[in-house]
Amino acid sequence: MEFVESLLRPPIGFGHRGARAHAPENTLESFRLALKLGATGLESDAWVTADGVVVLDHDGVARVRGRRRRIAELPREALPSHIPSIAELYDACGTDFELSLDVKDPAALAATLGAASEAGATERLWLCHPDWELVATWREAAGGARLVDSTRLRKMRLGPERRAADLAAAGIDAVNLHWTDWTLGLATLFHRFERYAFGWDAQQPRALAAVLAMGVDGVYSDHVDRLVEAIEHQTS
Repeated sequence: MEFVESLLRPPIGFGHRGARAHAPENTLESFRLALKLGATGLESDAWVTADGVVVLDHDGVARVRGRRRRIAELPREALPSHIPSIAELYDACGTDFELSLDVKDPAALAATLGAASEAGATERLWLCHPDWELVATWREAAGGARLVDSTRLRKMRLGPERRAADLAAAGIDAVNLHWTDWTLGLATLFHRFERYAFGWDAQQPRALAAVLAMGVDGVYSDHVDRLVEAIEHQTS
């Protein structure tokens, strides 16, 4: 298969919720394992507790005493022990990786940036959200952190070229699409505007090979072993 070069060489291999296919998702065990398997990036979702601590969880809901409670309603100490804070992630794993966070609760933004800054990891932080116009308002506060428009091709009402131009004008660094949305031409289009192209939910070897061949700059996968093998093959 002929490969097209990405803007980032090699592309970032993001372990989705850590090494989700290999260990319980969004746990320190999962994050450590993803890095051990060769991931160069980690992915999770950022939520803020009632006392202002950013924690990593998928849906922002925790089971406490048999009840499902919103993380935003609970203090950090009330959460189950398997839910890590972003500070605990950095303590356990260091900072030698890219960290992609879906900031599903925008109230978590300031504390997320604060934790990354304290760890000296701001330059390797990618902040994602499906509302690119909201993300654009984060540009000044984000400093050296990267901003990501997480969306689908069908939601670009004015077309991808207009979206690429809007992202460039707003200082949003990357667009993250489901891997099936990407084509060689689409990746080339966003690269022309110097925006990074990320692909998510690439799980099978054929999917990983296909999306990497299109020149994307980062891929998210549950199967970190397959992800690492595909990137190594693409860059060898």
